[in-house]
Amino acid sequence: MQNDSVRLTGAEEKKGEECGVFGAYDFDGADVASTIYYGLYALQHRGQESCGIAVSDTAGPKGKVLCAKDMGLLNEVFTPEILGGLKGDIGVGHVRYSTAGSSTRENAQPLVLNYVKGTLGLAHNGNLVNAPELRKELAYTGAIFQTTIDSEVIAYHIARERLNSGSVQEAVGRAMKKIRGAYSLIVMSPRKLIGARDPFGFRPLCIGKRDHTYILASETCALDTVGAEFIRDVEPGEIVTISSEKGIESDRSMCIGKEQHARCVFEYIYFARPDSYIDGVSVYHSRILAGKFLAMDSPVEADLVVGVPESGNCAALGYSLQSGIPYGQAFVKNGYVGRTFIKPGQKSRESSVQVKLNVLKEAVAGKRIIMIDDSIVRGTTSDRIVHMLRQAGAKEVHMRVSSPPFLWPCYFGTDVPARNQLIAYGRSVGEICRVIGADSLGYLQTERLGEIVEGREICMGCFTGKYPMEPPAEDIRGEFDR
Repeated sequence: MQNDSVRLTGAEEKKGEECGVFGAYDFDGADVASTIYYGLYALQHRGQESCGIAVSDTAGPKGKVLCAKDMGLLNEVFTPEILGGLKGDIGVGHVRYSTAGSSTRENAQPLVLNYVKGTLGLAHNGNLVNAPELRKELAYTGAIFQTTIDSEVIAYHIARERLNSGSVQEAVGRAMKKIRGAYSLIVMSPRKLIGARDPFGFRPLCIGKRDHTYILASETCALDTVGAEFIRDVEPGEIVTISSEKGIESDRSMCIGKEQHARCVFEYIYFARPDSYIDGVSVYHSRILAGKFLAMDSPVEADLVVGVPESGNCAALGYSLQSGIPYGQAFVKNGYVGRTFIKPGQKSRESSVQVKLNVLKEAVAGKRIIMIDDSIVRGTTSDRIVHMLRQAGAKEVHMRVSSPPFLWPCYFGTDVPARNQLIAYGRSVGEICRVIGADSLGYLQTERLGEIVEGREICMGCFTGKYPMEPPAEDIRGEFDR
């Protein structure tokens, strides 16, 4: 049924970004702040609202944590003086895009908690579906919250469980039995670095090593950036403890059956950098495959295949390779502008599309263009870019999308909004095509998703409405449910 309440203007169509986490522990006692800084730089695409680093000296006063965090990009927040003042051989860092909780300095991570057992530094990527209940429970027992993010709920539960646990990692495991949803965590205690991943494996987390420095990171590209060797992924439901006494210890007590895993498919389609590997699968290869499948399932005669930078480029190359239609560049991207959806607020997002991209008239004039993008959410950006191509002289514009249509919201850390905000809700593909002004439109078939991730178990809830766990009874995503 046609839904006339869908707003097709006033909001950027892109998905909200994930967060990025990075932790390091140098067993030789050298400072790790610069390593964390450059690791986070490789993860900057995962969040550009705020960033932070917290470090501690394992040989110094127990529980002393130095932390710097603020709104903005890494190079805006961290001067050489600030970075040089973060002395410590163990630390954790974070880059943030808010999918739950407002975009304020108070919500920047890492979170640092001082409690009776010492200190905890925590960085979290993901969303909990039971955060409101847990927050209320904690509040009624005297907890005072400094933020509006569910990461603080996790930190409180770990701290409380630590009072009756023999180790920090045991406390993390006990807390994991209470929290529900998507999370990859890095926890810094005075003498240990701990990584934990939710049992479904929604969010990625991997382990690396450079000389005697051990690293936890959201993506393998961050390991490459700091010259670290990839060791392995943290498994869904696994808790990894890194200490100078025992190296890497693993606890898989939270693991569930492999068939129940639910990795977020958008890590492969959009979120992760193309040079990363997520759970052993090349992100670049996944996107090339998506483009090839689009060419097989939604062919069209044209003169040039182009990608919407940057996320559409790999799929466009795959489409070209499969179809034999030349691959080219139609857009010049302003390298000093972040991903348009990163900056919250409708006005800033509307103006950023034109600032971000310009069309190469010589490349498209008089040609039939196949334009590949990773998704259409609300449709507003696709509408504008199709119009820009036509203004530049494109004879035809055929849009192909390397994901299926969004039909349901996401509750696990991706800012896919309420159903009445999705252009595909209540519209056929033909109707969407007319709204965005393209000559034709084709989406990746849902059945192809398993093929682009080489058979890994994935979450497809935003396409099918079938979530791997019961979604919350009420929408918990606050300001992002527009």
